[in-house]
This record gives sequence, structure tokens and C-alpha cells, in this order.
Amino acid sequence: MARVLVVGAGLTGGACAALLRGAALGSVTVWDKARGAGGRMSTSRSARDAACTADLGAQYVTLDTERAEPRRSFYEELLSHGVLEPLTAPVEGMVVKEGSCNYMAPQGISSVVKYYLKQSGADVVYEQHVTCISLRDGKWEVSRKMGPPEQFDIVILTMPVPQILQLQGDLLNMINRSQKQQLECVSYSSRYALGLFYEAGTRIDVPWAAQYITDNPCIRFISIDNKKRNIESPEVGPSVVVHTTVTFGSEHLDADPAEVQRLILHHLERLVPSLPKPASVKCQKWRYSQVTKAVLNCPGQMILHTQPLLICGGDGFTHSNFDGCIDSAMSLAEAVKSHL
Repeated sequence: MARVLVVGAGLTGGACAALLRGAALGSVTVWDKARGAGGRMSTSRSARDAACTADLGAQYVTLDTERAEPRRSFYEELLSHGVLEPLTAPVEGMVVKEGSCNYMAPQGISSVVKYYLKQSGADVVYEQHVTCISLRDGKWEVSRKMGPPEQFDIVILTMPVPQILQLQGDLLNMINRSQKQQLECVSYSSRYALGLFYEAGTRIDVPWAAQYITDNPCIRFISIDNKKRNIESPEVGPSVVVHTTVTFGSEHLDADPAEVQRLILHHLERLVPSLPKPASVKCQKWRYSQVTKAVLNCPGQMILHTQPLLICGGDGFTHSNFDGCIDSAMSLAEAVKSHL
């Protein structure tokens, strides 16, 4: 029976692990370098009140009803369990495509990934930063920053492609030149997100739940996050999410985070002068925010080594949305099952 490691507890990794449940595997382990699940579908908590949360990555998911198959069952399952609900709050400037439906996660967008990780039955371990993958006696020896190396029969990499290329060990010597060139061509946009957390009872008096900004060099999107999720409560403080433009993100990618936060707050004050002062702020840098160029003509994954199996996937092999990650997860799981 094979021991499987999934590297990355984002949507692709979580859904892939869930799809592998019931396969002829010995065990599935998921490692992630962060302190919690979600990847770019992350939900952050206020340092003062754990009930006050904000989605700093993906804000909602969109179902294209004309091209829903074979993913429709994923939406239906999440809706039936209350993980997703229709997005009914007003979002100014949203481009609504005919035949599409938008859904939000009332418990935070990371609850989608947590649902799949729970369904998987996998052993999920956080703060496991993988650094090196080497071939040892017909197995993959996987090293991490903290803790001893462990051996696995199958390794599935779901982190951003540049992070795959940064791994040490035998990996880069084993893949062929064509694959390496394909991986090196993958590119991502970068942006920052701010989470502003408020004390219970604070009023944020604006007529919208979220809005897209088109004429500001710094800010692209603002969300009153609890209002977007229809969970306004006098016992829980509101939260605000701010996403920067891609241009601002790339120009300030390696700048001092405190200075970046100051600049974003300065622009936010001009755009929404009625916002009260927050109790706390979190600044999140998304170096690999969304894929701008994916691997061409790819089935959602790439097999880097066959015996033992080393395979990689994620939005770098499809596109950066819910459907892209689910497509990759299905392709990864199918490839692993066919390998068994």
C-alpha cells in the first residue's frame, strides 16, 4: 500500500486528497508551510477576537452554468452542506456574465478547503516547509525546515510553480528539458491584501457590501467582509478587506510591509473617508496571486517522474479560479489512481 504526500493545503491539494479517499492507498498526508488551511483561499482572524474574520484571498466563487460539467457536483455538495451560499449582498462594479452564479462562504472562504481536507481523512500537518526531494531506495525522501526527513511512495506537489522549481534535491535533474522550460514559462501576478478588524459594535456606514475600484492606482477592490457574507452581528466586530491593483503589487513587491500598509491605508482613507479606525490590521503579500500564463496544452497536471510517482498540479496548469483548481485536482487524482 502506497504512502502518499500532498504538498500544499490549498484548494487543489485539499480537493485532490478528498478525491483520493477510498483509493487503494495506505495513507495520505498533507503538508503545508502555513499555520492553517486555505492557501490563496485563506481566512484570517482578528488578533483580538477569533470570531472576527476576513477573506484575504479569494472573495467568492463563480459557477458558469454553461460550462459547469463535470464540476457541478462539487458546487452542489458544498451548497448542500452550507459551505457555500448564493452571494446576494450588493457588489458595485461586478461584471456579471449571463448564465453565471456567484457564491460566498459564510464561514470564510477557507472553509471550502477545510471541508475537503476533512472529507479526505488525511493526516494534515501545518508549518511543514518542504525544502528538498530526493530519491532514496525507490522512494521519495522529503525534507522540511523543521523535523526529520520522511519517505513516501507518491508525492503530489500543488504549490505555485516557482516554488516547485526552488526545491532542492534530485527533482530538477530528473525532469526533462522540455518540462523545465514549460514550468519556467509559468507567470503570476502579485498583489497585497489588507484585513482591517474592528471591535464589536463598530458601525461601517456604506451602501455596498463590496465594490470594484477602477480609477485608483493602489486599490482595486474593497469588501465589508461580514456584510458580504451576510453575518452582521452586534456581538462580532466587522472586518474590511482591501485588495491592491496588480501594478501596485508588482511595484512594491519587495518593499517594507509597514510602508506598503501605510500607503494602502492612505488611499483607502481617500476612497472611503467614513471608515473608522480599525482595532488591528493584517497586511498579506500574495507574491503568486493569480496565474497570468499557465502551462500550455496541459491536462491540469504534469508527471515529473513515474517510478516512484512525482506529479505536480494546481492553477499553474489550468487557471486561477475554483474551476481551475478542481480541474487540476481531478486530473491529479485520476493520474495517481491509474498509477496504482
